[in-house]
Amino acid sequence: MNIRFESELARHADVLVVGVTSARLPHASTEPLATLVAATLQALGSDGRFTGDVRQVLDVAAPTGLAADRLCLIGLGSPENLDAHGWEHLGGALAETYDGTGASLTIAVQSPNSPDTGLAHLVLGLALRGYRHERLRTRAFPDDDGAIAEVIVHDTDGTARTWWENDLCHVVDGVLLSRDLFAEPANLLYPETYVEALRDLEPLGVTVEALGPEELRAHGMGAMLAVAQGSEREPRLAILRWQGADDPDEAPIAFVGKGMTFDSGGITLKPGKGMEEMKGDMAGAGAVTGAMRALAGRGARINAVGVLGLAENMPSARAYRPSDVVRTMAGWTIEVVDTDAEGRMVLSDALWYTARTFKPRLMVDLATLTYAIMAGLGLVYTGMYATDDALATDLLEASKATGEKLWRMPLDEAYEANLGSDIADLRQTAHDIESADCAHAAQLLSRFANGLPWAHLDIAGKEMAYDDKPLCPKGPTGVGVRLLDALARRHEPNAT
Repeated sequence: MNIRFESELARHADVLVVGVTSARLPHASTEPLATLVAATLQALGSDGRFTGDVRQVLDVAAPTGLAADRLCLIGLGSPENLDAHGWEHLGGALAETYDGTGASLTIAVQSPNSPDTGLAHLVLGLALRGYRHERLRTRAFPDDDGAIAEVIVHDTDGTARTWWENDLCHVVDGVLLSRDLFAEPANLLYPETYVEALRDLEPLGVTVEALGPEELRAHGMGAMLAVAQGSEREPRLAILRWQGADDPDEAPIAFVGKGMTFDSGGITLKPGKGMEEMKGDMAGAGAVTGAMRALAGRGARINAVGVLGLAENMPSARAYRPSDVVRTMAGWTIEVVDTDAEGRMVLSDALWYTARTFKPRLMVDLATLTYAIMAGLGLVYTGMYATDDALATDLLEASKATGEKLWRMPLDEAYEANLGSDIADLRQTAHDIESADCAHAAQLLSRFANGLPWAHLDIAGKEMAYDDKPLCPKGPTGVGVRLLDALARRHEPNAT
């Protein structure tokens, strides 16, 4: 989607978009345009199809005197009450209306209370909801004239453009990158090619490093290697670094992502139905990748490191088995119970490596980890487990700022007692795997945070939209990117 901001209203528009309040008053970027729209509203009379309620859209033939093919009226409700989320949802409503038309939109909406952010957030919503992944298609869908071709924003004083180009467009790029990675099939995106894709971040100033099997063995990452040993695709531990702080030696914030580019379940094979979705078991890594893209793009004044545990979990004669005992980088041994509980294995080594190597001020991991969190929180909230109240508070505030919902879940020593093994330091799962598996997995991972402020986000069920959402069409969501970016903002200088 091509997006540009112009100080002058275009001479002619394909679709001209103007706001209307619930009091049926036009909010247009110029007075002459407001006068024309007011006449249109008067001509519509008491037509109940359009009342100006928030996110309501009416598309009509452009009236005489309007230099456009179509006129789009979008309801603002009471515009003084619109916050950033409200503006984003307005953009989402426009994208939903015009996706598939191939149209170009000219936004000529007056932003009454926050001209520097309102229109920019509207464009953000438009870009997120208008997302398509069509790289692998050779034919268009029937009756589909394509994505929205262009969005032109009438920005009279340039403030929206500045906010967009210096900040929000980079957050959008991060979310869309995360979605693109998720959408790729597992025969094209696997650990080695994932690392190749990361090289695209280097021109932004992100340094990229990848540890292969030999380096993983040298570091003693037996848990990660065990998960990967059943696949012909070799694992990688990818490390992304962004140095944006004034002091290059300032302790970074750290994000760790589970990156299972395909998860068959291994020997504990998953049911066939829905297994194609397991190409998306790298959504945690995708979120970290997108967040690092956002931080680098907007020049975040903070040091950050992203660590991705990239592997495939496949059944084969070499695959790890229930009853195996593996040694983690931390030195603790884990008794394998269920080879489909591979995420906590990969993350245990990735977390320990991150904590010991970079000594971050805080550490957050993201993973599509358990079905249990979906049973508890459904497809709405991400489950958050945290060892540090200040970090938990920061994440909850980031959740409010972005609309990515979190619910804090409990950590407790009693859960660790259920992970006792007769032959190893820890069991991979509790004795009753159906009982609070999400909590037991988080409790196990907390060991590998090495005492640092740490939070675990179980994003299972939130990485994929099974129907259209206000800011996301059916498909990958890019969940976590905006959340991590908002968390980073809280630790940058002059944060409020």
